[in-house]
Amino acid sequence: MYLCFEGRMTAPDQRLIWLLSRAQRRVMAHSDAAIAGLGLTSTQAGALFCIRSEDGVTVSELADQLDLAQSAASGLAQRLESAGLVTRSPHPEDGRSVRLVLTKSGRKRREDAIKIAHAGNEALRAGFSNTEIAIVARWLARIGTATETDK
Repeated sequence: MYLCFEGRMTAPDQRLIWLLSRAQRRVMAHSDAAIAGLGLTSTQAGALFCIRSEDGVTVSELADQLDLAQSAASGLAQRLESAGLVTRSPHPEDGRSVRLVLTKSGRKRREDAIKIAHAGNEALRAGFSNTEIAIVARWLARIGTATETDK
């Protein structure tokens, strides 16, 4: 079966926007289910992944890394703080800014979430060669930046 858009036919296996959207919904649902045992959503786990060093990150840096609006990142930071996973500490160079730093509990959940993420990535790579995975990764990275505009 082919779909027709403005007189152009698209084979079902070539509907990249639809296929990508469907895959994203399914991967996120699976990720959320896998991480739920840690009391986290996949977005919260992603935030914990972004806080790599003892120095932490600012809410702005978190927003940039997760591709979120500043207000969404701020709400996420508040939920992580309420859950006892991060604390806010003064920024050493900018008195108006704070850094989000993992608590002991946050570091433990981050490590547990990393193991779950590694297992999920392994499951997604199953049955594909390293070359095929490299192509998919390159394509996803390209389309992830193809619509970026200067801010």
